Amino acid sequence: MKKEVKKVVLAYSGGLDTSVILKWLQDEYNCEVVTFTADIGQGEEVEPARAKALEFGIKPENIFIDDLREEFVRDYVFPMFRSNAIYEGEYLLGTSIARPLIAKRQVEIAKLTGADAVSHGATGKGNDQVRFEVGYLSLNPDLTVIAPWREWDLMSREKLLAYAEQHGIKIEKKGKKSPYSMDANLLHISYEGGLLENPNNEPEESMWLWSVSPEDAPDKAEYIEIDYKNGDPIALNGEELTPATMLEKLNELGKKHGIGRVDIVENRFVGMKARGCYETPGGTIMLKAHRAIESITLDREEAHLKDEMMPRYAKLIYNGFWFSPEREMLQAAIDNTQKYVQGRVKLKLYKGNVMVVGRTSQKSLFSEEYSTFEEDAVYDHKDAAGFIKLNALRFIIEGKAHR
Repeated sequence: MKKEVKKVVLAYSGGLDTSVILKWLQDEYNCEVVTFTADIGQGEEVEPARAKALEFGIKPENIFIDDLREEFVRDYVFPMFRSNAIYEGEYLLGTSIARPLIAKRQVEIAKLTGADAVSHGATGKGNDQVRFEVGYLSLNPDLTVIAPWREWDLMSREKLLAYAEQHGIKIEKKGKKSPYSMDANLLHISYEGGLLENPNNEPEESMWLWSVSPEDAPDKAEYIEIDYKNGDPIALNGEELTPATMLEKLNELGKKHGIGRVDIVENRFVGMKARGCYETPGGTIMLKAHRAIESITLDREEAHLKDEMMPRYAKLIYNGFWFSPEREMLQAAIDNTQKYVQGRVKLKLYKGNVMVVGRTSQKSLFSEEYSTFEEDAVYDHKDAAGFIKLNALRFIIEGKAHR
């Protein structure tokens, strides 16, 4: 039995799925619909969504189109990169990190418009349904959540198209449809489905949209410098940039040099394995640069403990627990390590590779006086004997006892 709903905020792109959902919500729930379209750097025009919403009879005051690019990078991408988060050794969490921001804004719009429900277009097989709904319920547990893919029987593109035709929903055809399910934002673009469903099939070169093939990248390496402050990149080649502009510029550089492609089989939170391909050009550069500046500014045990925390932190984001107290606790610990993570990293970009070739900081813990292989006046080599014996003491005792 459907719960009675008066007004629902729909995460709306204007594409086939969400256009069908909009009409379905109006018919099935007989409720007022508020549309919310987020610009998080997906590379598509978002304003056409307004005209489409108006065609459905949505009131102008109930159509929200928000540019969230700066907030996305500043408050979500950058904090995540302070942790060097990477899921299962490969995935830079491009889709995962965008969902909590969309969920947060939907909840805010629900409050502004007096809506009592929220809705999304994520399927019942994927991770996004969890990410959206855990976000909604964390921020306002009183909202009703409507997940059409778990309620209706429109389980294929053909059925969606038939529904659209039956109800007079105009679907613009933009050339040949891609065989892949794709998601994009300022951090990455993902590809799933099609021939990728067989994990032994090599991706077609034509699939990749954000980067040139490493084989076709320039034959000459390019050097860049990134300045850091409190763990975040603030300037590129001496030019101070806003967070979103920084990521845009790094994406351009990564695209040019064929950087950031990965092909992985990941373990979804809902239980099955899924094969996905990702392009994260700017993020790949940022990860390498951030680890480089940390290498000279973080204490050894601080850095090692941070690396031990990272997989747990990455898993929380992947599974949709951005607003959880444990993620916030880890974030506070991570952010506390970043107060002296400042300085400049020099990188060499060449045919799919990001190579660190220099790093400098006024807060550097690297001491040439102690680290030199030449003669020095500060380190007494004889001190190592006692250090070794104390660390080996338990082995000495055990060895004598078991002899």
